[in-house]
Amino acid sequence: MIFHYLLAFLLFVLGENFIVDGLGCNWGTRATHPLPGNIVVKLMKDNGFNKVKLFEADPRALQALGRSGIQVMVGIPNDMLAPLAASVSAAEEWVSKNVSYYLSNKGVDIRYVAVGNEPFLKTYNNKFTHTAFPALQNVQAALIKAGLGRDVKATIPLNADVYETDAGVPSGGNFRADIHDLMISIVKFLDNNGAPFTVNIYPFLSLYADPHFPVEYAFFDGTSSPVVDGSITYTNVFDANYDTLVSALEKNGFPSMPIIIGEVGWPTDGDPNAKMEFARRFNQGLLNRISQGQGTPKRPSPPDIYLFSLIDEDAKSIDPGNFERHWGVFYFDGTIKYPLNLGKNRNLTAAKGVQYLARQWCIMAPDANLMDPNLPQSISFACTYADCTSLGYGSSCGGLDARNNASYAFNMYYQTMNQQKGACDQFHGLSIITKIDPAYRDSSCKYEIMIDTGRHEKATNPGTSSAGKMHTTFVFVSFLLALIIFCVS
Repeated sequence: MIFHYLLAFLLFVLGENFIVDGLGCNWGTRATHPLPGNIVVKLMKDNGFNKVKLFEADPRALQALGRSGIQVMVGIPNDMLAPLAASVSAAEEWVSKNVSYYLSNKGVDIRYVAVGNEPFLKTYNNKFTHTAFPALQNVQAALIKAGLGRDVKATIPLNADVYETDAGVPSGGNFRADIHDLMISIVKFLDNNGAPFTVNIYPFLSLYADPHFPVEYAFFDGTSSPVVDGSITYTNVFDANYDTLVSALEKNGFPSMPIIIGEVGWPTDGDPNAKMEFARRFNQGLLNRISQGQGTPKRPSPPDIYLFSLIDEDAKSIDPGNFERHWGVFYFDGTIKYPLNLGKNRNLTAAKGVQYLARQWCIMAPDANLMDPNLPQSISFACTYADCTSLGYGSSCGGLDARNNASYAFNMYYQTMNQQKGACDQFHGLSIITKIDPAYRDSSCKYEIMIDTGRHEKATNPGTSSAGKMHTTFVFVSFLLALIIFCVS
């Protein structure tokens, strides 16, 4: 009888602390007021993310991930590819500092190293074409020398533009002609080292790039006319894109090459198609497929998927478009944007323990004249140093009148400057500080109050950390397993 009680209790503990396999996310850190690492890790665990991809070896992020039970893919930025390609010793130093150290000393469960990020994008004009593969080779050699070759694999997250189809259907897939031989060399190297092919697929970008792209074809539950490829019918662009890659791999002798989706998601602002309704629809469809174990017509089992992204980044480059700062499932502070059913009766859980600056805003003064010649340059100044992407056409704050448009810009600058004394006095006497939220009640436009990063940095974490709790749980579960085995025997 005691065996049954112990087993039931063990299953309860496991159910509380271990999560569904295969659900990953990207954690970007390009933010003026980053959410503290320990809160981000707790946010991931509370929402069932057991894998995370970092775009660089951020010390605070890696420190927070120690003993968390979350598997990590740590990235190397493109601007580091040249030195790593030129020197094996540079790769060995990087691995020692950013992989071996965190594995051995901090208990970070690093599984992959992402060498560069989409280095063969056509828009880069071959800037990284000659350094990405040598860097990959040197990093893998460094991992092997460090004794990590079996447990940590090096890969290159690639954009879906590295393959194409002249036939217009997935079965015609092959690698892009200008980098075909290079891609075959990379795939062969990955295959020889037991590493996966990592690809980023963005149905949103298909819609963004082509005004004639059928909107419904971007979604998993779309109702647009399907694409028929022989005996296979494709009802959404994700499946068609993925299977175009599978065809390219098959065509070149790698039919069983494992694939990871390094990035996939939908932004919520910064473009008319970047809106909550579409983001929720796309990401819910994606999560439903993961929970149901559904893959694509050519690969019925789903790959590991890293959702892009966990949280918004207000300092991310907007060269591709204003939407780049709004990919998060959560806002910058870990609050929920829209509901998602994560499966097994789990819904999204917001971040806990976030501390904010004072509840006050900088707005255009009620008596300020809209015709003041200093107003345009004041708004331009504010938006040069703060994120005003929500003011763009088709965005959440794009419908504001002139006065509220200025207020939004002034406040974003004020908040980005940590509400410092004098920060609201930069606009030629056109602004004042208010303690009344200027946001419209029925509007999706938010006048932000930033995270108080100073208070978080000073704060201590009493009691056991989430990572410590995870370690304690592991030890306790191990004890229960041993006790069950003893009882059975």
